[in-house]
Amino acid sequence: MALCLVVLGLFLQTLHAHVDFFTSIGQMTDLLYTEKDLVTSLKDYIRAEESKLQEVKQWAEKLDSLTSTAVQDPEGFLGHPVNAFKLMKRLNSEWSDLENLVLKDTTDGFISNLTVQRQHFPTDEDQTGAAKALLRLQDTYQLSSRAISAGDLPGVIHKSRMTVEDCFELGKIAYSDVDYYHTELWMTQALHQLDEGEESPIDKVTVMDYLSYAIYQQGEIDRALELTKRMLKLDPTHQRANGNLKYFEFQLEKQRKAEEEAGKEAQKEGEKKHMDKRDVQMKRSKDPLPERKKYEQLCRGEGIKMTPRRWSRLFCRYQDNGRTPSLILAPVKEEDEWDRPHIVRFHDIISDYEISKVKELAKPRLRRATISNPITGVLETAPYRISKRRATVHDPITGKLTTAQYRVSKSAWLTADEHPVIERINQRIEDLTGLEMDTAEELQVANYGVGGQYEPHFDFGRKDEPDAFKELGTGNRVATWLFYMSDVSAGGATVFTDVGAAVWPKKGTAVFWYNLFASGEGDYSTRHAACPVLVGNKWVSNKWIHERGQEFRRPCGLSENE
Repeated sequence: MALCLVVLGLFLQTLHAHVDFFTSIGQMTDLLYTEKDLVTSLKDYIRAEESKLQEVKQWAEKLDSLTSTAVQDPEGFLGHPVNAFKLMKRLNSEWSDLENLVLKDTTDGFISNLTVQRQHFPTDEDQTGAAKALLRLQDTYQLSSRAISAGDLPGVIHKSRMTVEDCFELGKIAYSDVDYYHTELWMTQALHQLDEGEESPIDKVTVMDYLSYAIYQQGEIDRALELTKRMLKLDPTHQRANGNLKYFEFQLEKQRKAEEEAGKEAQKEGEKKHMDKRDVQMKRSKDPLPERKKYEQLCRGEGIKMTPRRWSRLFCRYQDNGRTPSLILAPVKEEDEWDRPHIVRFHDIISDYEISKVKELAKPRLRRATISNPITGVLETAPYRISKRRATVHDPITGKLTTAQYRVSKSAWLTADEHPVIERINQRIEDLTGLEMDTAEELQVANYGVGGQYEPHFDFGRKDEPDAFKELGTGNRVATWLFYMSDVSAGGATVFTDVGAAVWPKKGTAVFWYNLFASGEGDYSTRHAACPVLVGNKWVSNKWIHERGQEFRRPCGLSENE
């Protein structure tokens, strides 16, 4: 019975151990210390093995010298009674001792440590998630495979190169997801590094096998044929390549005949229908995000530029919110980031000590981030885009089934009574916004993972979501307050896809905007997203402020968009 309980305990501990590492850089740092401990244990094992081998080597050298002398005159050598005795002793006792030395297991310490630590290792899901994050970053920031493989990313401190095996693995993950666009990019990079002479257990034929098929699937039969011919020069007996050679030649001839019969007009029409390779892949994968290109442009800093006239109406000021007592002697620096919707940034609004305390409280409790279910209104864990299949929800605007927003991050909720710092932060938000915090949601702390992002979404519940936030009983989300608790070397902007605004993370600042007009109607121009983190570690915290309690603090407007 006791043994069963121990086994059950270990099983439950293993289940609890995996925490989706790739979705939080903060939690991934623990893995570095785990690996460091394993390296120390491995070095101890190597030292033990080297010590054992040194003993064996000394024994072998001693006996090599002895036996070399003995076999030159065996009878004369054994005529000496001491030599005869020592031969009997060696073969009867000492060789047994040597056998025990060779069989001595020095792996116990290392294997035991590895077994204990393995329950905290990342899983296949983590590896796939991190790989797809790289592909997402490549698309969003228009990075070449060569630049990523060489580690040439903006703002990097610890440059790291990718091996042929790394590139091949990325290509295989894309291939398994029927993503031939990225399969081609990364198999091409793997082949390029092999052509440059990089040593690898992955051979060129294996890479070209994947690459030729990916190119064929994208309609470039002539390129696939040339690559297949190159494969056969390296391996003339390759069964699949020989079959593909005939098939590609047949398809290419068929294509040429069709083009000749169709004539120039059809050729022109075909040119009109030509699409960029990535557009074809997005169409194949049924990407549900119509604003994908605009979103990615904003993430790259290529958004809509505000006209000089509008820009001239944006100001910086010292804010005391109508001479609020706590702000009279220490007004806060406020900057207009955008005019419609009105987005403001507060500078030096949270101290380094407060940031470290918030992170300290949140880190042990980081869990998969939550989003509001548009049907039930209940907050639930966000799905991650690991496979090509995406969860579906009922779109409240169109009435059709659509795919859920994806959020690659982890979050924790902190209440005001947990620490004076949290209470002080809540009061500061109330002082600056003039809004009631008692009905606001708790402070949510989020840490983004590899390529961490939050796809375009609204913070407020729309008209066709009558049950949005029903369980809270505090009405809709009237406003959003967002603290930036870290600088981000590259990427990670908050972008507003409808209006073209982009707000970049800056440690110690916070941004604020209203999600609802004074009339209570939703402001659809506040649709926003968190861009993928390209380089760095992004920490944010936010307060979603609700309608209840604001009746006298923000009186209702008479017109719909007031």
